[in-house]
Amino acid sequence: MDRQIRRVGIGFVLLFALLFGQLTYVQVVAADRIANDPANAARQIIAEYKVERGVILTRDGVVLAESVPAEEGSALLFDRDYPQGALYGHITGYYSRIFGRSGLEDAMNEELSGEAPELAIQNLSDLILGRPREGASIVVTIDHDLQTAAADALGNLPGGVAAIDPNTGDILALVSNPSFDPLEISTGTDRAIRRAWKRLTDAEDRPLISRATDELFPPGSSFKIVTASAALENGFGIDSTWPNPHRLALPQTTNQLRNFADVHCNGGSATITLLEGFVESCNVTFGQVALEVGAREMAEQARAFGFCPTFPPTQTDCLEETIPFVLEFETGRFPDPAYFADQQPLLAFSGVGLDNDLTNPLMQALVAGAVANEGTMMQPRLVTTVLDPQGRPVREYGVEQFSQPISDETARALTEMMRQVVSRGTAFSAFADSPCRDLVAGKTGTATGVESEAPHAWFTAFAPAGPGQRQIAVAVIVENGGGDTEATGGAVAAPIARAVIEAYLGGCVRE
Repeated sequence: MDRQIRRVGIGFVLLFALLFGQLTYVQVVAADRIANDPANAARQIIAEYKVERGVILTRDGVVLAESVPAEEGSALLFDRDYPQGALYGHITGYYSRIFGRSGLEDAMNEELSGEAPELAIQNLSDLILGRPREGASIVVTIDHDLQTAAADALGNLPGGVAAIDPNTGDILALVSNPSFDPLEISTGTDRAIRRAWKRLTDAEDRPLISRATDELFPPGSSFKIVTASAALENGFGIDSTWPNPHRLALPQTTNQLRNFADVHCNGGSATITLLEGFVESCNVTFGQVALEVGAREMAEQARAFGFCPTFPPTQTDCLEETIPFVLEFETGRFPDPAYFADQQPLLAFSGVGLDNDLTNPLMQALVAGAVANEGTMMQPRLVTTVLDPQGRPVREYGVEQFSQPISDETARALTEMMRQVVSRGTAFSAFADSPCRDLVAGKTGTATGVESEAPHAWFTAFAPAGPGQRQIAVAVIVENGGGDTEATGGAVAAPIARAVIEAYLGGCVRE
């Protein structure tokens, strides 16, 4: 009998040990994996609806997302509201009990849901007093008036606009067209939310994808800022002279590189300076520059600006891998030197922003910002402060430098080159009657994505063109020229950037 009792006891001990081990595994060892399993996302969010989630605010106090009491009879305590709708859809993201989270709602979920370590004492107090847990609020760098101005300027055109402060890296505006209203998939009946999700995910124009940060496009001639940087950093001055044929015969092939519209730059003269080639945006000139500078130096310059290799899994430090950015951010791409070893003609095309060069408006704004900031590229910053439920700061995100891609001397030369693009070059018509014209430095770009479609229209700029002032760097893409087969960066994208610059600088009225 004692032996049987002992066996039963041992069995119970083993069962308790197994149970304890399983609980330990689930709650400790596998806790993160289970919590992050997409299948559990909706279940987690339903539990989170018992929390009064924090507010998302612009730098000037405009509410972008907030929790509001749910309708009477709802199983949820709170619903999520987005007062600004589609204007900030890609920034706030959505917070859906069915489809999970995106944007800042996802990236800052720990803070917004009240789970951040800084809120531990507040949470304990809420628990003791039987109050619903409150989340922290976050303040973003976006300037609401500028965001509105950028959206108005882009209008219904498909594309994106990014504007930053070159001296801090603060993102001042981030607009993408088309966009979406997060409310549609965050609040309402399950049926309505699923119907809205299907419409958005089935749409050919992919409104859930931000053209400003998530998508990559060939930059066209706006990439000549990087190519010119490589030339200047490798000993070629703005007055260096280059052969000026009508078309550039390329090595290893019978193909030729042509200027836009097949024009002969600089009035058809035999030679052209680097400055004039930049002002007129001559592909022939910059194809030669890329070939002369060399694949290794071109790739090094692109990496210094934060462009990642076009073809992973090449291990190279780049912006995407080294900058903590709270939103999905696809950085620029430029091929490794080995890519050009047996395809040297493609280096000429890469020098003018074609072939496998890729970028987006935020990346191009950062490039322009580095030129504006005397050669220093700052880390992009979207969130500045986390506030506890009483509105007290509990965390600050500081300003940090990313790299020094070019010298201050190169930055000054590029500034002059970009100023002349606006004063007498390919962007002249867009700024001819602008009170900001003498303060703006920019570069146009026209890039063919798919051969059968209209080209993308680009403009990248900063203003005022001088250190120590309130500055803004802007990049605009109009995807496929808004359907205009004759679209150019100067005609289509530059006027949008002009509106943003004038809105930020108060019209740039000259004395």
